[in-house]
Amino acid sequence: MRSRFLVIIFLIVSLPIVLSCRRNQYKINTTHIKADIEISRLEIDLFSVSPEEITDKVPFLKRKYGDCLRLFSYVIKSGEVSDSSFGGNLTGFCTDKLNNEVYNSVIKQYPDVKLITSNLEDAFRHYLWYFPERSVPSVFTCITGFNNSLIIGDSVLGISLDRYLGCDCEYYPRLEIYNYLAARMNPWNIVPDCMYGWGATEWDFNTLKYQDDNLLAEIIHEGKLRYFEKCMLPGLNDTILFGFTADQMKFCRNNEGQMWQYLIENDLLFSKDQIVLRKLIGEAPFTSYFTSESPGRAATWLGFRIIESFMAKNKNVSLRDMMDKADIQDILGEAKYSPH
Repeated sequence: MRSRFLVIIFLIVSLPIVLSCRRNQYKINTTHIKADIEISRLEIDLFSVSPEEITDKVPFLKRKYGDCLRLFSYVIKSGEVSDSSFGGNLTGFCTDKLNNEVYNSVIKQYPDVKLITSNLEDAFRHYLWYFPERSVPSVFTCITGFNNSLIIGDSVLGISLDRYLGCDCEYYPRLEIYNYLAARMNPWNIVPDCMYGWGATEWDFNTLKYQDDNLLAEIIHEGKLRYFEKCMLPGLNDTILFGFTADQMKFCRNNEGQMWQYLIENDLLFSKDQIVLRKLIGEAPFTSYFTSESPGRAATWLGFRIIESFMAKNKNVSLRDMMDKADIQDILGEAKYSPH
């Protein structure tokens, strides 16, 4: 597996898993697959001891967390774990007044992580079904001073619980996090965010070497990642998958053809203009090219629908082959995408 390390600050929406009453084409039988997930709680190991003990505890933390500790240290800017200053820097992080307040809120919200563990195991059973030669990551929770949602390395998955305290968390307005983003910072966001993040590091946009870096490539790449996430969590409702409200999701379904036609008629599909890309796939309360009823990132829905069409019309193509495929024009052509 190619080397990877990505710190993710994204705010994607996630669980609660809502089953559709219609037949679910994503559903597979994974009951025979084992994906043992054990979540270590770094925040408890750090904040449950007196400050003067933290430096002495560093050797224990290195043994228990290994690469997890190194990546965590990178995020909170406490230096290299091998540096003599690391223990003091870590102590400074753990004695910060706000960090201690947040830790108490995290423990209140997450006295245990049994549900996260169960849902992650289910998601990674699907991952191993599609990619049997792969392995599950070492998983840990932490708090990062609200810096990051996830910390992902080659075989490491870190979950920053202070980013999942609920949309009504008192800290988020103080941090000037927009309401439309805070609305997705809930406990049920965690596992879908993890699977999206895992896919985003495994199939990085730049690593795939698409022929063009334009809007079409961006939305199809995003469509791939959402399709991957849906395969890992087949019961996931589309409102959760995309982070849209029910009304925004309804807008996308009712206006799929009009949105696609707008992109074609205004010659936007092959645009490389970063302002254009941000308006169509960047975080925003709505997509300005469409209407205020649309969700932000509305164009990513079109990318997902293209990939769904591609996979439906090319049943011999595996999830792996689709994710690896770098010929955007070929994907679009074979998808025969024609929204009404």
